[in-house]
Amino acid sequence: MEDSESQMLSDEEQTPEPLLGSLDIFLFSLIAGLLIYWFFFRKKPEPVPEMKPFTPVTQQIRETSFIEKMKKTNRNVVVFYGSQTGTAEEFANRLAKDAQRYGMKGMPTDPEEYDMSELSRLKEIPNSMAVFCMATYGEGDPTDNAQEFYDWMQGTDDDLAGVNFAVFGLGNKTYEHFNATGKYTDKRLAELGGNRVFDLGLGDDDSNLEEDFISWKEQFWPAVCEFFGVEATGEDSSIRQFELVVHNDINMNEVYTGEMGRLKSFQTQKPPFDSKNPFLATVTGNRKLNEGGNRHLMHIELDITDSKIRYDSGDHVAVYPTNDAAVVNRIGERLGVDLDTVISLKNLDEESNKKHPFPCPTTYRTALTHYLDINNTPRTNVLFELAQYASDPQEQENMRKMASASPEGKALYHSWVLDSERNILAILEDLPSLNPPIDHLCELLPRLQARYYSIASSSKVYPTSIHICAVVIEYTTKTERVFKGVATNWLKNKEVTDNGHKHTVPMYVRRSQFRLPFKPSNPIIMIGPGTGIAPFMGFIQERAWQKEQGKEVGETILYFGCRHKNEDFLYQQELEEFERAGVLTQLNVAFSRDQEHKIYVQHLLKKNKEQLWKLIHSNNAHIYVCGDARNMARDVHTAFYEIAEEVGSLTHTQAVDYFKKLMTKGRYSQDVWS
Repeated sequence: MEDSESQMLSDEEQTPEPLLGSLDIFLFSLIAGLLIYWFFFRKKPEPVPEMKPFTPVTQQIRETSFIEKMKKTNRNVVVFYGSQTGTAEEFANRLAKDAQRYGMKGMPTDPEEYDMSELSRLKEIPNSMAVFCMATYGEGDPTDNAQEFYDWMQGTDDDLAGVNFAVFGLGNKTYEHFNATGKYTDKRLAELGGNRVFDLGLGDDDSNLEEDFISWKEQFWPAVCEFFGVEATGEDSSIRQFELVVHNDINMNEVYTGEMGRLKSFQTQKPPFDSKNPFLATVTGNRKLNEGGNRHLMHIELDITDSKIRYDSGDHVAVYPTNDAAVVNRIGERLGVDLDTVISLKNLDEESNKKHPFPCPTTYRTALTHYLDINNTPRTNVLFELAQYASDPQEQENMRKMASASPEGKALYHSWVLDSERNILAILEDLPSLNPPIDHLCELLPRLQARYYSIASSSKVYPTSIHICAVVIEYTTKTERVFKGVATNWLKNKEVTDNGHKHTVPMYVRRSQFRLPFKPSNPIIMIGPGTGIAPFMGFIQERAWQKEQGKEVGETILYFGCRHKNEDFLYQQELEEFERAGVLTQLNVAFSRDQEHKIYVQHLLKKNKEQLWKLIHSNNAHIYVCGDARNMARDVHTAFYEIAEEVGSLTHTQAVDYFKKLMTKGRYSQDVWS
């Protein structure tokens, strides 16, 4: 072939002729002209439009203007919520519902969905009011859905004169910045000229958030009535928000089976992955970490290959667990219903953005398994609404009493529900005359939330894998029932292969501020007893990787604590190997119960006070604390104050101030939980 081609070329070279004659040129020009006309001057056919739902202009306005929506639907109370775990949203729904009892119309609203710069226009609506249920998240931060509103408040100088408002904050006193977002919202709205209708409420989740909310609410509504000159309608009956639709003849491909957002999103996975579109990660590792004792501490590995998910050491992984099938079945049996009935709960308020309380259509079984929190103690509003379905007058009276703000009612709720840890199944079992319709129960129960875990790996070492370190929650309650943590027991049972079946976990990554220093040469001091070791496994892996890259890596010091050396020294082999390799320059372990008097991480800190003060004060060391907020984090704080006083010769006030400044500079970071 090559020979004949070269032969033809040489022949052509010998007898050159013009390639095109006159006639050829004429015909070529004619064809070119026709083609140009065809492409540029012909009437183009109409493109076939992509089939999208029609969105009228009025709907577009409604989607961004809560003022226009309130006017259109005759609302005069808007209840905004900044919610991370669903509690603030639940409180907002309850307040919006309560408004009807006072002759007002409420609208629960996510600030992320609307243009909050319209707040100054609220005075256009007569007798109107904005209520804010604002949770504080992390280190005094607003929740994700309230971040834009928070930024707007910080930057605006809008005049809010004539805008009536009230704020209820949700926080936890074990954290340093208790209720920071609620406090800031209340203060800032007043600074901008807003009219405070009722005092700021501060709920404390470390004590009794529900009780704090009820006590505030009981005083809030009378103050609102007085302010607007209205009276309670006297209607204390249950008000349904959703109506039941039973689907007797439906294509099962149109039925949700546990997806968070898009139907069939678990069958056809499409990035990006987030809270509404989690990635189904395959479980590739599941091992018990502790050698003995009556607890189960576990290490789980999730495969994120092909997900395009990126993470950094210190980030959190969120997983969506499912409820125990046995508990779901017992609820169905107790209420005498077919759990496989396909239903939708449809909002009676057609203008509401929230069309359903959870993805619909679905089955009762799916709702109770994937979407509803059936394991935690129900809040008082659930008891109040369900009381009407108790045929025994005494049981009905007790349920209503527990939902009241009376001291006797609060005490009964505290002892019978909270202290006894009765979930909805336990309540149904212990109140035999209580027979609520299952659809109303599904309407009232809060959503099952994602669970967050500090990632126990470094993406530099494990780019396609995320590791979790957790302790399985299981114990006996005062009513002799076994309480099992939803997520940890679900994860524990996720074996790597189960008769060839690969287990998966719906997950996504949440970014955190818990970060290694930008300069690897900065020393780091890590304090993480128990499962608080998790993010530090990622940190140490990353420091080892940095060392391998030839970077200068500063001192890497770990303070770990557990009960017994031979039982729950988590990652012992790995940590001792890192120490031998010189990656961990110091491994300090407090075994709290291996001797008569208990030794904790804070005691070891005090023991090494001179070295620690030098690292912090002279060598620019970064401090990281992970674990229990209620006791450990506070005790570690105190230990550092004492070190600054004893070695640095600071007064107590100066010491507190010193570490506050370190926090502001990002040199004292906490990843703690209560």
